[in-house]
Amino acid sequence: MADPLSWIDDESADWASRGLVRTLSVLDRGLVNFASNDYLGLAADPRLLEAASAVTASFGTGASPLVSGWTEYHQRLVEDLARFEQTESAVLFSSGYAANLGAISAVVGKGDAVYLDRLNHACLIDGAKLSGATLRVYPHNDADRLEHVLKRDRGRFRRLLIATDGVFSMDGDLAPLADLVSLADDHDAILLVDEAHGTGVYGPDGRGASSVYGVANRIPIKVGTLSKAIGTLGGFVAGSNRLCDWLINRARPLIYSTSLPLPVVAAASRSLAIIQDEPWRRTRLLELSARLRTRLGIGSESYGPIVPWMVGSSEAAMDLSSRLRAEGFLVPAIRSPTVPSGTARLRITVTAAHTEGQIDKLSAILIRESR
Repeated sequence: MADPLSWIDDESADWASRGLVRTLSVLDRGLVNFASNDYLGLAADPRLLEAASAVTASFGTGASPLVSGWTEYHQRLVEDLARFEQTESAVLFSSGYAANLGAISAVVGKGDAVYLDRLNHACLIDGAKLSGATLRVYPHNDADRLEHVLKRDRGRFRRLLIATDGVFSMDGDLAPLADLVSLADDHDAILLVDEAHGTGVYGPDGRGASSVYGVANRIPIKVGTLSKAIGTLGGFVAGSNRLCDWLINRARPLIYSTSLPLPVVAAASRSLAIIQDEPWRRTRLLELSARLRTRLGIGSESYGPIVPWMVGSSEAAMDLSSRLRAEGFLVPAIRSPTVPSGTARLRITVTAAHTEGQIDKLSAILIRESR
């Protein structure tokens, strides 16, 4: 009998020859973790664990939010998120990835156009593809080029959506959101900003890159995640009541997925309160991030907890990551197709739980091993 999956062997061999094979490995808790997105050090905070355990004995959800999977805890989290984001409402999703897929495919479709930064996260790209809309990709952070394309497309589409990361996950730089807000206004476009890596970290109030630029209240669709600085699991979209009601009725990843578990929801609400009560965490994180950049001699193209250490080839990045592991540090190698070919790098992520000593030791080893 012919093996219908035999083609996988040849494809996998080719993948391996290019140094692109990925494997799942159990986290070694003995390593100093510079791979986590737990930016504020809240994932293991006893207060989150206490909030989660307090509802563990409650009834389970076990269904879609629209069937029987909506509880007072889910409603409370939505209200907490809306207050934090200063919007009328919010909608919960099983992940930030699902939130982008659901939001984009619910607001645009055939006959519309989506404008994407070339370095957008995969979930923004996949959401645009899923929608069936025409895709336009502009050079990274090039607002002038985007303006040119928008002018060229005037009158050609029913609706226009500009979708961008607020903080780009592989380089740590911020989108030019003030420019994008102006372009959206000028061209009657909808602007969606994914603040996955910005929520809780950037801006005077922790609302992300849009807050840094003072335009947070001018963005109609804000996407965020609960699984990074908030330290739990899930995603959300924050916006007007009109938008959120539309998503509840049209976003398939919400309609056809089981609700978030109660312990996760309760912990997320508690985390949001801590983030607002303890701004020192954000300050501490940015100070440590600046310390690492200074030690490594990295310029000011970006700031914040995502620190890329450029290597080049996939093989060299994997080798350097292995050498750091031998020294007691977990720093992942990022390769194609996550980043363009030839731009493999180590993606260092700093958290508020790191120490100055850990920062200094890591930077010293990196400099030594990269000579």
